[in-house]
Amino acid sequence: MAADPPARLPVPVDGVRPPDLVDTWGAARSGGRRHEGIDIFAPRRTPVRSATEGIVTRRGGNPLGGRTVTVLGPGGWRHYYAHLEQYGGQGQGDWVEAGEVIGFVGTSGNAPDHAPHLHYAVFAAGEPVNPYPLLSGSGPQGPEDAPSGSGYPSRSEIHGRMTVAIRSRIRLRWSPA
Repeated sequence: MAADPPARLPVPVDGVRPPDLVDTWGAARSGGRRHEGIDIFAPRRTPVRSATEGIVTRRGGNPLGGRTVTVLGPGGWRHYYAHLEQYGGQGQGDWVEAGEVIGFVGTSGNAPDHAPHLHYAVFAAGEPVNPYPLLSGSGPQGPEDAPSGSGYPSRSEIHGRMTVAIRSRIRLRWSPA
């Protein structure tokens, strides 16, 4: 498992290609919020695949994202998948491979019923990173490492924990100190 964050990511929705994407980063949202991710539109129940290998750190719901899955991947980056119609078979603490189905496109949370999509977001050191350049092939934009004392594991800690999970097939649960 590479410890470095990815320079490119596959589009995590079946049947959607990089030229089909629209960069929605920073667009206005309700409550004065700004969009910190990308909306990838597809028919309801289209498979959503993990963009990276990693550990499912959260599988659950919230009012904005509805049914969500978070995967802790290479470089300590968190990959957040929201508005899912339903989940894949993984639970919190499970290891996922890149390309493994983790859910299905939907409209849960605050997504309008007439616009099924995946909200995909990436966080590095707790800060949002625009995923569009990673998905479109123009490269990363954002911090590569968690700062010391941020509560997030360093690259070596993440790599070590993931290596343990692979070798022993144990379920890991990580939370900031």
